[in-house]
Amino acid sequence: MRSSPCKNMAALLKGGFFALILLAGIAAGEEHSGQIAAGELRSMANSNALEAVALYREFLALPNDANYPDQIAALNTWVQAAFEARGFTTQLLSTDGSPSIYAERLSANAEKTVLVYLQADGQPVDRSAWHQADPYGAVLKEQAGDGIWETIDWGRMQTGLNPDWRIFARSTADSKGPMTQFLIAVQLLTEVKPDLGYNLKVLIDTEEELGSPNLADAVLANKDLLAADMLLIFDGPPHASNQPTVALGARGIATITLTTYGPRVAQHSGHYGNFMPNPAFALARILGSMKTPDGVVTIEGFYDGIELDDETRAILAAVPDDEEAILGSVGLIRSDAVADTLQESIQYPSLNIRGLSAAWTGTASRTIIPPEAVAELDIRLVMESDPVRLIALVRKHIDDLGYEVLDHAPSDAERLQYDRIVSMTSHVSYGAFRSDPNSPPAVLARAGMKHLYGQEPILIRTMGGSIPIAPIIAALGVPAASVPTVNIDNNQHSPNENLRVGNFIEGIAILMSVLQQSPR
Repeated sequence: MRSSPCKNMAALLKGGFFALILLAGIAAGEEHSGQIAAGELRSMANSNALEAVALYREFLALPNDANYPDQIAALNTWVQAAFEARGFTTQLLSTDGSPSIYAERLSANAEKTVLVYLQADGQPVDRSAWHQADPYGAVLKEQAGDGIWETIDWGRMQTGLNPDWRIFARSTADSKGPMTQFLIAVQLLTEVKPDLGYNLKVLIDTEEELGSPNLADAVLANKDLLAADMLLIFDGPPHASNQPTVALGARGIATITLTTYGPRVAQHSGHYGNFMPNPAFALARILGSMKTPDGVVTIEGFYDGIELDDETRAILAAVPDDEEAILGSVGLIRSDAVADTLQESIQYPSLNIRGLSAAWTGTASRTIIPPEAVAELDIRLVMESDPVRLIALVRKHIDDLGYEVLDHAPSDAERLQYDRIVSMTSHVSYGAFRSDPNSPPAVLARAGMKHLYGQEPILIRTMGGSIPIAPIIAALGVPAASVPTVNIDNNQHSPNENLRVGNFIEGIAILMSVLQQSPR
């Protein structure tokens, strides 16, 4: 990658990550013999920003919905070529779905091996909800005085980069941004340090948004190939303050579908209201029984096993959350009463209604008694959570309410046998993971952040979101840590997903700083 003079260093150093003092970062870099100084890392990232954005746009243009294997096949071809162009050897790891991608760069005298997890697939798109013609066609925007994001010409980047501009497209933040940052970081590091001194392996997930249903089997089938001393995850946003962050864990996820039943077909509410039971009321009673008005799960034993010692509470208390601002930004006046703080609340399993359906609403509504009502639930898991146990507790709770709980839609005979029926199905996607703050990957990530910023990063004990890392950790027996590099307000999973230009460029410097550290 050719370099061009950076014309806007001062502009790029403002806001969020950039608010940290550059001179402190330079000083920190100079203290580490043999490492590229912090100021030079930023200079390298900024000097190659235009070329990095060009690669990013090319990558974003590729549809990546894992529900369509042909999209993933084309995506994999591009990803393999991008890694091979930067000195990696690659291969596809076959699965029962779309294959994962494996890439490696081995060092002749390496004593340690670092495995990196990246994600290539993205959420489906509802084109009607996007404020651009093509959700995969990257658009550059700036925010007007009224808060509206307005499209601007890409040519404006030639005369100077505004860090507050944003790039809009599906997977900008989750997670083509981090993968592009990684590719550029490795390339730029290689120009200065052709041999990183350790083996670098990369596992690229192509079904993450489907819950990575085949990842665990792929890892188990390739344990020797993927063997490593530690796992680094480049995914997700930093703390809401936009300060440098290292996450030590993430929650897992399990899902439940509940269905209650009324008449076989919808019936006129005038003819049969007060006579035929409405399944939506039955479902509402079930769901309402699962939490107090303050949001605490009432299912007996749901929170069992969670103990926060003084050391843990100190780590949680050090996270600079502005909870009032977080609530205010989404129009809420109070939080749930599961714990005293946001960080403490994330240490417990959660129960969430992620979707409800019964009949029609709005202009399509009609005066009927619906045949069924459906609720989709998710349970966010922590390390102490046994998902099978929690699902069983939910089932017992419903059973204790007097419902016959089936694992299938009721037959005609069952409809006439039981007066209260619920069908319940469940799926465990993957468990939680959590590493010690002094584990090898945490030490490596923290050292890279401190080198760049001259101060320790914020440590997040457990991220609220979920990433399918637990199967890798279980299969390979390695600790893991996550280094986030995208802005938190990125609309991931939603229409108009975006990445702040400043975070995109700074993320390259972050990954260079982390990757140049010597693993222990």
